[in-house]
Amino acid sequence: MPSFADEVIKSHGVVLRPLTEDDVPAIAIACSDAQTQQWLPLPRPYTEDAARSYALEVAPAALASGRALERAIEVNGEFAGVIGLKNTDWAVAKTEAGYWLGPWARGRGIAARALDAITDWALDSQGIERVEVLVATGNAASLATARKAKFIEEGTLRRAGYTHDGKVDLVILSRLAHDPRPRL
Repeated sequence: MPSFADEVIKSHGVVLRPLTEDDVPAIAIACSDAQTQQWLPLPRPYTEDAARSYALEVAPAALASGRALERAIEVNGEFAGVIGLKNTDWAVAKTEAGYWLGPWARGRGIAARALDAITDWALDSQGIERVEVLVATGNAASLATARKAKFIEEGTLRRAGYTHDGKVDLVILSRLAHDPRPRL
């Protein structure tokens, strides 16, 4: 079965690298943040044990499955958040990107640069032809990130996602290999 290359991606002023034990405290803090918890159905409370399991067990297993890739977002040597590719269908050559930032890293264009970097990498060197992003309709920051990274909005999937507050509609956006690339 095909799988993503287990490599470090350096582009657009970000480094996308495997998660490590050193990331665990920052993951726990970021995933406990109210804004992160609002949009992602993460465990409550989000503990360091949960972060450790995610970083050291779930992420490597996802890569080994061939269907996903999880990467720490690093800027200037500091952990900023996580970006990944998931729900990959190699027969169709498509995948879905997901991302979050710690509160200390928001508002600086980091997520858009990371999304652009992983998307370019997937489209240019991994045999992927379509990268999708699914965002809850009320998540304005995540929608702005996808749009800044030149993802094209295709429509709304009704009641296709969930948060702690219940089911939500999801906006589907995509970028194809031949679509215009952003200049971030």
